[in-house]
Amino acid sequence: MLAYGWNATAYQIVNPGMSLWFSTRGDAVIGYVERRLTRVVAGAPVCPLERLAEVVEEFEHECVARRRRICYFGAEARLEAVFRHRVDHARVLLGSQPSWNPAHWASIVASKASLRAQLNRARNKGVTVGPVSCDDATRDPSLRRVLDEWLATRGLPPMHFLVEPETLTRLLDRRVFVARRQTGDTVAFLVASPAPARDGGGWLIEQFVRGARAPNGTVELLLDAAMRALAAEGYEYVTLGLAPLAEHGLREAANPFWLRVLLQWVRAHGRRFYNFEGLERFKAKFQPEEWEPVYAIVSEPRFSPRALYAIAAAFSDRSPASTVARAIWRAVRTELGWLRRRIEFKRA
Repeated sequence: MLAYGWNATAYQIVNPGMSLWFSTRGDAVIGYVERRLTRVVAGAPVCPLERLAEVVEEFEHECVARRRRICYFGAEARLEAVFRHRVDHARVLLGSQPSWNPAHWASIVASKASLRAQLNRARNKGVTVGPVSCDDATRDPSLRRVLDEWLATRGLPPMHFLVEPETLTRLLDRRVFVARRQTGDTVAFLVASPAPARDGGGWLIEQFVRGARAPNGTVELLLDAAMRALAAEGYEYVTLGLAPLAEHGLREAANPFWLRVLLQWVRAHGRRFYNFEGLERFKAKFQPEEWEPVYAIVSEPRFSPRALYAIAAAFSDRSPASTVARAIWRAVRTELGWLRRRIEFKRA
């Protein structure tokens, strides 16, 4: 991975729950989870670029022998080029991911008054940000507390696969930046994972974890610190990862009609569980220099609901129906809690 990881999600193959496939020559690895007889691949094969098509053929030959379908989820330009003209594989556009050259970050901040205002809000509340070693982050109980606070605010149960929240016990080659108040209280942290084969070296900002006591502007201050540190070290690529259903490019996507309708409905009505539109606005406010298309590519002539179900199962680590039911129950409990507090307030 450290030699050939190019896809922004390449490092996610070290996440818990991933199965690993290795090429016979030992120069390639593919991380995947298997759901509904489908191997849902984390992005793309990690291998030398000149071997990409060959590695794909070897992997798919084995999958056919085992009667397994394939879905490359989070595929980017290199893998998309391999399948672009093949009629036996279908692709759909999932959204896009914003990217920057961190060397240009300072000028972006200088040109955007609203971003500077957010940074100053956090600084005025006594928030400072600094890097922390992976060993120290793993042992620091305050980071675990912040992670637990953050997970408690999520509309969905914890997701896995490419959005695994449990990184603190397996940081390895990641980078960690921690935001603290003047009192020393930890209020948020950022985790970045490497994409070393990008031109000039690259990083995915994998997690922004914000605790209950983090002032406004804390997340922006974390990103600012990470961008400036990576720029100082000469890296040339940073991404915030996929913005699912992002309208940057999605309107022009040649996705199947049923999928376009479904994704539009989810974007419009699924905010309680996952605010796709809000996530896109958050990433867009940092003025990305590029929005890169991100795909799902399946080993079938058409993208089917069966493939979509396998993807949902990969992220939920259980039946998607069960995940939705648990999310609805959590929402009901939250509403009941709000109602109880309002009644108690009126009585008081």
